[in-house]
Amino acid sequence: MTKQQKLLTLNLFLLTFVLGTSEFVIVGLLSEVSTDLNISISTAGALVSIFAISFAICTPILTAVFSRFSKYPLMLILIMIFITGNILTALSESYKLLIVSRIITAIVTGVLIALAMSVASDTMSPEKRGPVISIIFTGFTIASVIGVPIGTYVGQLSGWRMTFWFTSLLGIISLIASSATIPKGLKGTKSSLKKQIGLLTNSRIVIAFFIPALSIGATYTLYTYLTPLLLDVLSVPERSISLVFLLYGVVSIFSTLIGGKFATRNGIGKLRYVFLIQAAILGLFYVSSSSTVWGLINISFIALIVYTMNSTMQLYFIDLADKHFPSAKDLASSLTPVSVNVGIALGSGLGGFVTTNMELIDVSWFGGIAAVVASLLTYISYCLDRKTLSGLESAQMKCNV
Repeated sequence: MTKQQKLLTLNLFLLTFVLGTSEFVIVGLLSEVSTDLNISISTAGALVSIFAISFAICTPILTAVFSRFSKYPLMLILIMIFITGNILTALSESYKLLIVSRIITAIVTGVLIALAMSVASDTMSPEKRGPVISIIFTGFTIASVIGVPIGTYVGQLSGWRMTFWFTSLLGIISLIASSATIPKGLKGTKSSLKKQIGLLTNSRIVIAFFIPALSIGATYTLYTYLTPLLLDVLSVPERSISLVFLLYGVVSIFSTLIGGKFATRNGIGKLRYVFLIQAAILGLFYVSSSSTVWGLINISFIALIVYTMNSTMQLYFIDLADKHFPSAKDLASSLTPVSVNVGIALGSGLGGFVTTNMELIDVSWFGGIAAVVASLLTYISYCLDRKTLSGLESAQMKCNV
């Protein structure tokens, strides 16, 4: 890569780190928010769901609307709105204002992620796209490993509002870096909103959308209830729970980087086997949980595989759009993070159903079933790709004759 490409990659990594820290840090501050605003912990927890729902609904729509604009000024404006949203959160004296500020932040977060992926795809060579996108995704992972603990510590030490002054400062740094590294020549694509939304009705896109949703959902069926699993099933001391989560986050960083290697060539073909391995690892927790050591080792393997699909699916959506809906590439760039948020909701919901009606440990094999379904959908997509390729080769041979 050129020096400019390396600086751009570093900046986009910083951007996703900032976005991820702002999104996830509220989880560590729910007690402080509920006490300060005199609301219940469940009411404060609704902020997490509100953010995810706003993200999932608004991201594809606004990405389609904004795709006609040049990316350089658009991204700078959106980062400024992101900073404003965080400042508004820091100034919130009521729950209603806090909700509004988090919705604003969620909306621009989703669009900025889509644009970051689109910029990386447009500016990097084909062999570098996968590794670079995996680095950008790693920004989110490191946000949960480093940014969230730091933000939580700042909030516990100086009040939860100070955390969002902190994320506002990070946003300003990202704004300065983006103004210096994002190429100014990346034009938008002029297309009607109807044509772009047509991407979302394409059967290939619909099938692909549920692949990351089911894979992440498989993990979150178990991960959502990891704390009670550690305490009640693995008998891990309560003082060690935070350490386990930290180690999980560190290992998951490697998951994203490994995924970048998969994405370089025939990633979708490899993922069908990766998801079967994921299913086996999740199902194996049902057995390994009888031992604290083996259970923790099993959890580390869950972390190692959780994000391996990110880069492949990101490129797959972009490539599908390039073939069938060229004017909707920016919209396609938004589908992986949207699908992941849908998967988190599906997984936590499935885990809640299992823990309510069955034994806690049963979340392991229910998660495994979800991963098997993800593998099946991946196999279907792979077969459709092969069929399309065969059709193109046949048509090419007829032309040559």
